[in-house]
Amino acid sequence: MHTLDDLYAGRLHGTTRLDLSAQLREFPPEIFDLADSLEVLNLTGNQLSCLPYDLHRLKRLKVLFCSHNLFTELPRGLDTCTQLHTVGFRNNRIARIDAQALPPGLRALILTDNALTTLPDALGDCRHLQKLMLTGNRLQALPESLERCQGLELLRIANNRLTALPGWLLRMPRLAWLAYAGNPLPIRLQTVTAPRDYPQIPWSALTLQAELGRGASGVVHQASWGDRPAPVAVKVYKGAITSDGSPQAEMSACLAAADHPNLVEVLGRVDDHPEQVPALVMRRIDSHWHNLAGPPSLDSCTRDRYDTALRLGLPALLRLLAGVASAAAHLHAQGLLHGDLYAHNILFAPDGQCLLTDFGAASLYPASETSGQALEALEVRAFGILMHELLSLDQQADADLHALAEGCMQAAGKQRPRFAQLADALSRRAASAAH
Repeated sequence: MHTLDDLYAGRLHGTTRLDLSAQLREFPPEIFDLADSLEVLNLTGNQLSCLPYDLHRLKRLKVLFCSHNLFTELPRGLDTCTQLHTVGFRNNRIARIDAQALPPGLRALILTDNALTTLPDALGDCRHLQKLMLTGNRLQALPESLERCQGLELLRIANNRLTALPGWLLRMPRLAWLAYAGNPLPIRLQTVTAPRDYPQIPWSALTLQAELGRGASGVVHQASWGDRPAPVAVKVYKGAITSDGSPQAEMSACLAAADHPNLVEVLGRVDDHPEQVPALVMRRIDSHWHNLAGPPSLDSCTRDRYDTALRLGLPALLRLLAGVASAAAHLHAQGLLHGDLYAHNILFAPDGQCLLTDFGAASLYPASETSGQALEALEVRAFGILMHELLSLDQQADADLHALAEGCMQAAGKQRPRFAQLADALSRRAASAAH
């Protein structure tokens, strides 16, 4: 984090990124002194309600974050920032978007946790738009013009006031990651009943130990449970809305997913946490499991970042892909859209064993209806992208596997394979490669 003293003294000359959180009420004009180099401007955590109309003077600006401020509308004038591609105003008071607030090169727009009731038709003119995050607003409908954003790949519309998903949305050719739980749709994720009864584990029976990880929806600790010899993992959920949806919806999805060898086993739920927050007790994952990739960067937008040294070998790669496809087929048989089928949400072991994790973006749907098949096809595209990325890291992959990945990513959702077909085909290939 930078300081105002650094900015005023000119010590930031040549910097490409400025992170400034100092309870600012006005935009410091000294920022314009960085116009020849500044690419990322992060003013999150201030008390700003407006930006200068001539922000385009920051001629190299690509990314603008103004989350946790006091904006009531997306600032006008961003449309003159020709290099700007990522705009984030999470957790403000924004109720209105003007067409002049939409930069021409917009790729990612993050407006989570605001007060939007409508979106402008001009949003459909953002032909480069790939990521749109609108969870936690008051939207009752999406503009039909959004259908023109044919490059849209990730959409978060959870916890709004939508009563239906528009038909055109499920025909978007590149859409692969969707979250819509927490809307007053015919079937709500919050009302889902777990397919089996999970025991209620008293909080007093758990002893928290080391923290294993934390994310937007909660914190995971290693813990002991009564006299059990092996440690467990306890996820304590936060109460705030995340970019994907509500923590309560995530926990409900974990319970609805039921048991599968490629999902983290849920052992029980905690209903008597001292702070009255939900919690789940899960199997503790051994330390030899690792995340398959890192989440997308500002530059990659919707694509994960892989270790360039990652090499699985064909048998392990096939086992991993078969496991993910099997887990996804299981979820869709339960009527659950994972919503975030990404490599960074997959834990793997060197031999190709894998676990699909993180149900923060999961949504319930009627699996027997046509819309259910369209939602499955949407997630099949996400799987195809995962396949394509992993195959590009393995020189042993053959033409048949590349063709299967391409089939998953084709524009027409109706022509993509189902997860059950993918799981069967990849399981047979994995079994053959293992001998």
